Amino acid sequence: MDEQDFKKRADDALTALHRALIGAADDFGFDVDFNSGALGVEFEDPPAKFVISPNTPVRQIWVSAHAKSYKLDWDIVENTFVHVGSGATLKDLIEKAISRQLHEEVSL
Repeated sequence: MDEQDFKKRADDALTALHRALIGAADDFGFDVDFNSGALGVEFEDPPAKFVISPNTPVRQIWVSAHAKSYKLDWDIVENTFVHVGSGATLKDLIEKAISRQLHEEVSL
């Protein structure tokens, strides 16, 4: 995919994720920030911050959570960004990371 196509898909994916996170933030007590194309999710107790951002040169979305980095590629079959190692979609990966952080099941 070319750079313009990637940027549109990444922006659409992050915007949709941002909307889902905003909907859950009040219920689960975390903060969400969408600034300069990067999405941040911040927790007070226990303290942590997740960062979700596009990496245009390699056409991936990168997620930093729980001291790990996850790289997601566009999957034409799933029509979304998917983590190559686990097969998890971006939404699934973030749901699992937040659930782990809060020690309770979170659905976006």
